[in-house]
Amino acid sequence: MPELVVVTRAGEERIIDGSVGHNVMEAIRDAGIDELLALCGGCCSCATCHVYVDPEYLPLLPAMSDDENDLLDSSDHRGDRSRLSCQIMISDSMDGMRLAIAPED
Repeated sequence: MPELVVVTRAGEERIIDGSVGHNVMEAIRDAGIDELLALCGGCCSCATCHVYVDPEYLPLLPAMSDDENDLLDSSDHRGDRSRLSCQIMISDSMDGMRLAIAPED
């Protein structure tokens, strides 16, 4: 089971377990980190699960869909490491992946 390092908005680092085949949003939610709202439940129809992925892990992620790209465009906090955590499926290669929860829009 891959471990993910999640940095909260307060700067606290939490190491959480991620289940292969589930998405990062689910792992964060299941770990009890409440500041990731994920209002749409992972349907890629909001941007409330916005995270910043450490650069070394970006090449491991699938390409961003047009829908994800459009939703991230609605965020004032979009950056070059921005992704929606509901669109990141966990794999063994992500063990140790570090990500930070983006500020709330």
